[in-house]
Amino acid sequence: MTQTPDSTKKYILAIDQGTTGTTAVIFDQQGKAVAKGYEEIPQHYPKPAWVEHDPGDIMASVKRSISSALEQGSVNAKHVAAIGITNQRETIVGWDPTTGKSRHRAIVWQCRRTSEYTEKLKKNKKLAQKIFKTTGLVLDPYFSSSKIAWLIKNKFITNNDIVGTIDSYLVWHLTGGQKHVTDVSNASRTQLMSLKTLEWDKEMLKIFKIPRQILPEICPSSGVLGHTKGFAPLPDGIPISGLIGDQQSALFGQGAFAQGDAKCTFGTGSFILMNIGDKIKFSGKKLLTTVAWQLEGQKPVYAFEGGAFVCGAAVQFLRDQLKFIKSAKDVEDWAKKANPESWVQCVPAYSGLGAPYWNPDARAAFLGMSRGDGIAELCYATLEGMALQNADIITAMESDAKFRLKSLNVDGGAASNDLLLQMQADVLGTKVLRPAWIESTSRGAAFLAGYGAGLWSIADIKGIIAGEMTEFASHKNKKWRTQRLGGWEQAVKSVQLYSKSRAGLK
Repeated sequence: MTQTPDSTKKYILAIDQGTTGTTAVIFDQQGKAVAKGYEEIPQHYPKPAWVEHDPGDIMASVKRSISSALEQGSVNAKHVAAIGITNQRETIVGWDPTTGKSRHRAIVWQCRRTSEYTEKLKKNKKLAQKIFKTTGLVLDPYFSSSKIAWLIKNKFITNNDIVGTIDSYLVWHLTGGQKHVTDVSNASRTQLMSLKTLEWDKEMLKIFKIPRQILPEICPSSGVLGHTKGFAPLPDGIPISGLIGDQQSALFGQGAFAQGDAKCTFGTGSFILMNIGDKIKFSGKKLLTTVAWQLEGQKPVYAFEGGAFVCGAAVQFLRDQLKFIKSAKDVEDWAKKANPESWVQCVPAYSGLGAPYWNPDARAAFLGMSRGDGIAELCYATLEGMALQNADIITAMESDAKFRLKSLNVDGGAASNDLLLQMQADVLGTKVLRPAWIESTSRGAAFLAGYGAGLWSIADIKGIIAGEMTEFASHKNKKWRTQRLGGWEQAVKSVQLYSKSRAGLK
């Protein structure tokens, strides 16, 4: 990346296995990225709304991305002192523990094949509430439980097989089949683990008809979970000491260690997590409760989670469908030219409204346009709409958590947009912090691995993060904010009323 590695140093390898590809990043002991490798993976869509990955493609991408990072950074793999893994959550794969081969492609978190099944369960409101109070999750095909049930029902998994989220699959292969484990953050996304006991819940397993013996052992997110064995291009014996789901990893990577700390990842959609401490809280505003992480020998840390389906994708719409801009970076330049007196409001509900509305039928709209408005005003409104929908989610979090947001840490591609972050600070009325390294997911995995291997303390990690943040402070007063949020509320009501009227015409 920006420095020449020293062969006498120890390095931490972070493997970030995501939905579209795998990233391997090598960090030095100062927490600086030395090199990065990336390999895309093919997406498979066998039927409408079905999404799959070939497990063989996933493993090949992991090996190639690691090799690429080692080569790029001129790092000898023998100097890798610890490995951290973070992964796309909820995606499920089953495999034969004697051969390591899967009988079916991995079912990706986006896949909706179990919609009918989960809708049937949801009709039993008492059951749905029990599942929510046990796991913190709502009944939806998004989560792993119904995916595993589908694989079992269709005989792609037998009692002699094993199953797990992608972290489990990677650890099993990295350790030569020695370890079948997952961490509490990933387990909390399966809808099968009790938030209270941090163990597979007998009643959840009974509801989804899943045998306990096929599932991995649940472990803390940090601590030595196994060692590499027979996994080229890495030598044997490297400790795997960090394991965490991607969104929780970004929270840890941002140093959000205190109750009330939060992060927003600006990706295709936006993912917001707030640290709510070591006590379980449940949302009355349709937010999820999840395990953020657990350090070895310590209590778990919990988080509220909410997200908007469309964030950066709203800018892509301006580029790809409307042809207003040539690249995503152009949106900021155009938005800066907007008339400050313009009334244009964008509700970027291109794929429906997420938390706290959960209206999949809502659709996007630009409201309040006049003849004097043009590309600049629509670009400005799009960025502001992205910030306003995040403010909705955070307001719901504050209400449920019973405390105010201290600050909002941001990462992801769109976090490089200064105007967007200023808008976010203004509508929240609190400071927004952007780290120098905006790929917080891989950094969180590295921090956990370094901590688990004894290379860093929490104080060390805080020291690495401190001093590298760019701060965006709110420039607006409470009256402005109240008026702006009030206008947004009316705009959201308008698109929901429209979607309801359209549904009546079908």
